[in-house]
Formats: sequence, structure tokens, C-alpha cells
Amino acid sequence: MSRNAKINTLLLLVVAALAVLPLALGLGDHKEEPFAGADAQAETAITELKPDYEPWFSPLYEPPSGEVESALFALQAALGAGVLAYYFGLRRGRRQGEARALAAEGTGGAAAAADPGPGAARDTGAAG
Repeated sequence: MSRNAKINTLLLLVVAALAVLPLALGLGDHKEEPFAGADAQAETAITELKPDYEPWFSPLYEPPSGEVESALFALQAALGAGVLAYYFGLRRGRRQGEARALAAEGTGGAAAAADPGPGAARDTGAAG
């Protein structure tokens, strides 16, 4: 197993442990909603500390249910992942293209002359 494969396996095990350990150890069992988001926890803390608190503004759009809110959050995450994947793919493609161009320059253009490309007519040696 190569060094990179060992590192990747170790990182995968650490991520799996971070996901499973809170559930296995029962963290948050004493709470009504053990794994509530930070927004919900902040709202609960504020209402406990100062019950008459009035928010400065209200949301522009309030989803009709928690499921719709979760779906919108998942859509936002998917769009963000797509944008990041496109960006990194574009960078990699450009880097590979530059490497190929440098390799073609290093051979003095012999590779370009030897391979006319798919659109070029090829002489089959047959007389017409």
C-alpha cells in the first residue's frame, strides 16, 4: 500500500469516527433535540435568557415545513459542491493542457508533425 493510500485510509477512518462516535457515546441524550443546528440552539438560549427579546428583522422567506427547509439547504450544498468541482476541474484541465503544450514544444513539434490529427486526410498508399 502506498503512502498516499495509507494517509487517505487514515483520514477516512477519522471522518467515520467523527460521524459515529457522538451517536455511539450518546452525546446529547439529555436534550430534547440532541443534534439541533446552531441557529435553533441560539434561539433557545436567547429565549431562556431574555424571554421578551424582539428580533431586529424577520426572514424574507419562511419555508412551510422543516422538510422544505432541509431540501433547500441540500440544494444549496449541492450547488456549492458543483461550483467547487467545476472550478477545480477547470484548473486541472488547464494545468494538463499547459503540460502537454510544454511537452510538445520540448520535442520540437515532432509529435505534432507525426500525428496530423483525426480530421486530416491520410495517404493509404493505394493508387487511384
